[in-house]
Amino acid sequence: MDGQSSVKSSQYWEPLFPFLDLKAQFDDIKNEVMEAVSRVFEDQRFILGPEVELLENEIAALVGARAAVGCASGSDALLLSLKALGIGPGDEVITTPFTFVATVGSMARAGARPVLVDIRPDTFNLDSNLIEAAISSRTRAILPVHLFGLAADLDPILQLAEAHRLAVVEDAAQAIGACYRGRHVGSLGAAGCFSFYPSKNLGGAGDGGMVTTNDAQVADQLRRLRDHGRSQKYS
Repeated sequence: MDGQSSVKSSQYWEPLFPFLDLKAQFDDIKNEVMEAVSRVFEDQRFILGPEVELLENEIAALVGARAAVGCASGSDALLLSLKALGIGPGDEVITTPFTFVATVGSMARAGARPVLVDIRPDTFNLDSNLIEAAISSRTRAILPVHLFGLAADLDPILQLAEAHRLAVVEDAAQAIGACYRGRHVGSLGAAGCFSFYPSKNLGGAGDGGMVTTNDAQVADQLRRLRDHGRSQKYS
């Protein structure tokens, strides 16, 4: 040994199998992407244009929801869902501690208080057996996270929510395409929240989010909240 480490510095180390290779993904779909970019620039509708509406329709069809509403990010999808359901200051929302900060951050942004319930050691998802003990007179919603593409145990969560008249908001940022007992996540609660952050299951070139819902009133509220109270394009 010459006093220098025989292990390569991590600055120069590259994994044999990259965890995420967006360049390789882009190479596979480059022509389709550039055609879509060209359509947007030709049409000149850069905000909530036909391409967004097309994606909303496709996501709604995939998930099996009546409506899908695009927004700026997965974090905003969570925030807008809580607001669309009337959740705000003084309210409590039950969720998992094992998640990205945006889950509880959305509650704080809405003015609500997160109540953390422990996870199951076999799935790392919210333990439905521990939820009822955390419900109080201030509880307004349960927000399970479908982590690592694995759906949370929704049946007992939905039953508890119905018994206590609570909303269920699904954080499906890591689980687009995942199913629970034959139904897609994002279609079982009052709202389902998806993220198109580049590293997500379905990532975008930048950021983006989507909320799915089967409630027409919630969908209308979501559209108004994402665009300064307007549900239709300003003209």
